[in-house]
Amino acid sequence: MSDGPVVRRVRVQEWREIRALRLQALADPVAEIAFLTTLEQERARTDAFWQERAAGSAIGENAAQFVAIAGSDWVGTAAVLLREDGDAEPGRHAESAGEMPSVCAGRADVVAVYVHPRHRGVGILDSLFEAAAEFAALRGASALTLDVHPENERAQRAYRRLGFAPTGVTVPSAIGRHIEMRRALDARVGA
Repeated sequence: MSDGPVVRRVRVQEWREIRALRLQALADPVAEIAFLTTLEQERARTDAFWQERAAGSAIGENAAQFVAIAGSDWVGTAAVLLREDGDAEPGRHAESAGEMPSVCAGRADVVAVYVHPRHRGVGILDSLFEAAAEFAALRGASALTLDVHPENERAQRAYRRLGFAPTGVTVPSAIGRHIEMRRALDARVGA
């Protein structure tokens, strides 16, 4: 029996817990440079929104949300979204009018990453990213990609430690430019 948190995919009926963890993440001091939505925006969402999000994250083939649970406390999360060739880039904005950014095949985006401050530095982030990598690899993705704000140095250090490297691409978003980072998926992940 492990003393550490359990990392697993969310379940459909856990929409209240998903909402509570998201609101907790958005209350973090760096939330304004870490997330594309605000605490006020997420508080205003309906129960139906959270129920739909939970269902998609729990049983969807192209998206999954993983959580770290310590006892009965939800202490971390990361979501992964599989992308198909030509998909639009949610959260990203075109540099010029009429131009909508799109992705190339084989990519999985990691989004909505959060670990409660009291649980940082103990391996939870590693476990969340390994769950995301396994989900993506089993569905044919060759890489994990994420965007991080240039001022979010703590997150950049954590992502580098997990094997991510800047791609050289900067991405415009609703909250300013972000650095795109990528980690190739080992063919053995999920095997």
